[in-house]
Amino acid sequence: MVPGLISPPATARLMLRPWRDEDLPAYRALNADPRVREFFPGTLTAAQSDAEAERIRRNMVERGFSFWAIELPGIAPFIGFTGLEIPGWSAHFTPCVEIGWRILPEYWGQGYATEAATAALNFGFSALGLAEIVAFTVPANIRSRRVMEKLSMARDEADDFDHPNLAPGHNLRRHVLYRLKNPGSA
Repeated sequence: MVPGLISPPATARLMLRPWRDEDLPAYRALNADPRVREFFPGTLTAAQSDAEAERIRRNMVERGFSFWAIELPGIAPFIGFTGLEIPGWSAHFTPCVEIGWRILPEYWGQGYATEAATAALNFGFSALGLAEIVAFTVPANIRSRRVMEKLSMARDEADDFDHPNLAPGHNLRRHVLYRLKNPGSA
């Protein structure tokens, strides 16, 4: 991987960019919203949200990629994030690079997650030369699964897994895994 900051990809309607301190209040609101966190084990406190944002910023500098803030130019300075990350836990498909996104609910249903994630995928395959990118969520998260399918990611039920950070019996432990191979790879 390439260390240091790399220019984020562009989209027709969105600006993917490095995080700013001014993003933190909106990020706290995103992580405190039960609709956004429906398929996560609870909402985050302001301190937890700030720590997560700092980890994202640090990973961007150390790895050359992580999650970018998403700006809707002329409308909203921060509507969420998208990008690529390396999970910090082990499963049958790790090590890997995952694609992720999280959008404020008032911007759902407008194609922003798919548009931003498409740019992140293209970045991962072209700028980083990744052979594969994965995504995962709980089976009930139909909105995210639709985005994964719009991105041409494919699921094999044999790849589904129990998230190692959630206790046995937790209602969110089971996850579905989607994969996409680099279309430019042989």
